[in-house]
Amino acid sequence: MVAIVDSGSTKSDWVILDDFKKVFLKTETIGFNPNFINRELIVPEIEKNSSLILVRNSITKIFFYGSGCGVKKNCETIEEELKKVFTKAEVVVREDLVAAAYAAYSGKPAVVCILGTGSNSCYFDGKDIKIELPSLGFLMGDEGSGSAIGKQLVRRYFMKKLPADLHTEFEQNYGLKIEDALKNMYHSSRPNAWLADFNKFVIERKDHPYFKDMVYEEMKNFFEYQVIPYKQSKDAEINFIGSIAYYYEDTLRSVAEEFHLNVGHVVQKPIESLVDYHIKYIL
Repeated sequence: MVAIVDSGSTKSDWVILDDFKKVFLKTETIGFNPNFINRELIVPEIEKNSSLILVRNSITKIFFYGSGCGVKKNCETIEEELKKVFTKAEVVVREDLVAAAYAAYSGKPAVVCILGTGSNSCYFDGKDIKIELPSLGFLMGDEGSGSAIGKQLVRRYFMKKLPADLHTEFEQNYGLKIEDALKNMYHSSRPNAWLADFNKFVIERKDHPYFKDMVYEEMKNFFEYQVIPYKQSKDAEINFIGSIAYYYEDTLRSVAEEFHLNVGHVVQKPIESLVDYHIKYIL
């Protein structure tokens, strides 16, 4: 059996293929971004998933694509922890941009962007993946991402910048105290996922003029920092992967139009396309 895993900071999608390259199992775990999660939590989290434990001795290869895995040391961490559970498997760990490039590939070169809990971008010509810009994480980068929008919302709430109606609704929904916010941002294992979770509030009210402007400006930041620096963006399609891209697709397309750029397709969950790519080109 072969496991294909697409792991973000919030959750991981797992697909297990049988020996005939047919889908045997689909399941989820939390996200295993090694920049945030304590490595000692990875094995226990996998072991919580009874479906994975039942097939662990049958899995002979794992393709793991994860956020935070653009650094060799982080790849080694994930590989070592996965091998503790899947003892008979060869483990290949690559960063999530590779998965995005594979999942978004439609036969022609494209700039490929991730907009989920975090954000990133690359250029894929069908053979080689070109990454010109580093991922700076949620403290310095991740423009346009769920964590960036969540950060804007929480900041504006505490600094009393939200309109009265939104401020009241946020207060009623969350009752968030500054001490709890600081604890989650500076003393928890997954602060970016915590911030990204506030997108539920924004998405439910995304037609509110204030949020329209806020999200538009955040998406402009994303294009300016992570898309336009690729000279290919002027002519190539720009394809998006991730839930934030999916929920704010109209805004993305409006911003792209302002910059005279062409957005191609937007895929909420790349795992199915990623599996198809493996079956067609890798396995």
